[in-house]
Amino acid sequence: MDERSHLRDLAARLRIELSEADLDEALPAWRKTQAALRRLRDALPEEALPLYSASPAARAAAYRRAAPPGDEAASGTGDRGATAAGGRARREADDLGLCGLEISALAPLIQSKQVSPVEVTQAYLERIERLDGTVQSYLTLTPERALADARRAADEIQAGGYRGPLHGVPFGLKDLLDTAGIRTTGNSASRRDRVPGEDADVPRRLEQAGMVLLGKLRLHEFAMGSVYPEHPLGIARNPWGPDRSPGGSSTGSGAALAARLCAGSIGTDTGGSIRIPAAYSGITGLKPTFGRVSRRGVIPLAWSLDHVGPMARSVADAALILQAIAGHDPLDPFSADVPVPDYAQALGRSVRGLRIGAPLAFVEGQTAAEPDVWQAYRAALDVLAGLGAEIVDVQVDAATQAMSYNQLITSVEAASYHERRLAEQADLLGPGFRGRMLQGVFASAADYVQALRGRAVVVAELDGLLNAVDLLATPTMPQTAPTFEEMRTDTRAAHVFTGIFNLTGLPALSIPCGFDSRGLPIGLMLAGRCFDEPTVLRAGDAYQRATDWHRRVPPLVA
Repeated sequence: MDERSHLRDLAARLRIELSEADLDEALPAWRKTQAALRRLRDALPEEALPLYSASPAARAAAYRRAAPPGDEAASGTGDRGATAAGGRARREADDLGLCGLEISALAPLIQSKQVSPVEVTQAYLERIERLDGTVQSYLTLTPERALADARRAADEIQAGGYRGPLHGVPFGLKDLLDTAGIRTTGNSASRRDRVPGEDADVPRRLEQAGMVLLGKLRLHEFAMGSVYPEHPLGIARNPWGPDRSPGGSSTGSGAALAARLCAGSIGTDTGGSIRIPAAYSGITGLKPTFGRVSRRGVIPLAWSLDHVGPMARSVADAALILQAIAGHDPLDPFSADVPVPDYAQALGRSVRGLRIGAPLAFVEGQTAAEPDVWQAYRAALDVLAGLGAEIVDVQVDAATQAMSYNQLITSVEAASYHERRLAEQADLLGPGFRGRMLQGVFASAADYVQALRGRAVVVAELDGLLNAVDLLATPTMPQTAPTFEEMRTDTRAAHVFTGIFNLTGLPALSIPCGFDSRGLPIGLMLAGRCFDEPTVLRAGDAYQRATDWHRRVPPLVA
């Protein structure tokens, strides 16, 4: 049987009809996958057992090295990483009025009644009306709901019922999280009119914290489809260049935060979808430990890899959001029943004594890595060293195969969830999404189990590394934001640094660490041990106290 007939036969078993165009698109990817699988089988030790989920709770107690406490307060003084551009950025942010304030600066003004949540919400709605025609971050705007939330928050605060730092703060949510009475589409025409009857756990927790909901934000179709301008529900554009991707799949969240069209947001992350838009859009994004935040009510992509986490303009803001959304959910079988620390206690601390592992040879050896990214990464490591951290050159052998394991697990689990949609609603699915789903359709059960065995090898290696160091540091992405046209043709290994932390379930943070020669943001990624978000936040916050990259505002929306 030839290749085309073989693929037709595999799809037919699931009642999926393939056109000649489908086969033309699918064959190169299938051949590439088969070659990757042969490499994976050769690389796997015979004794490797499949690991069906990251199981972070069982691993958290096994780490031998404890991170030093960092009792010394971080000074944030000196000119480490600070530039004249950073000074201009602060003034630009100030010029944006209430929309230029981070949550950590806005919350005290709301609490002290110097600013009303209604005033803040109106400022954001006016800014969205003025700028989102270019950025296109919002799929569904909810101004009536936002103003009602803001008035309720104002009344509660006036009556002495202040709930905390998110009370009265405007958010936009990725349109993958169910919101009662507000359509949740996954940015797919196949669910264009879907309106959930109840909230996902994360929006419910944010509502309890007093969030003001501005609307639902765009994403890659079902968090996996490719971005193409002719998408029927539209695409978000990068405020640093509207012909460029803001990073996916949480495209709208990254774009809206960069353009100052919301104060905080929530993203999901299966292979990098919080951290990639954080890097491309010049904002902060945290993928927490697997199980730290409930996924109940979130349209799944890959059950064993999906994470939900905060996206914000600073590490301090991300910590405030994580505090509100973290915690055990007995209705989510993957939710971890572990204590939630006070994340604010991680802020303002020194990194002196922290050992940060940097896989320098692996990073430099990536063919996709752009010189500006490498230079910014080395400069960021120098900043952390100047703040007192010890930078340790480490080797990560499993990283070369981790992306392939992640992609195979993702495609198989996603194809399982979307099987009926592929068979019955193919005409409503974007070509990028359909093409990626077919790779999961074509994979065998043995292929999937081999990837699960590979996950076990990667988990063992990274847990071993984190017994010797406190954090791992890499660039978030090997390149800066591509144009939409480049995304159609560029086959470089773009997710080479991010997917390994979904595979292992480890917490990973992306923060801005510079700009390339074209003025596009570059991201630094810091990853830590299972449930040790405090150390990850501590290092990221110390870096942001010493630099100003995260305060830069895109000229398009300044």
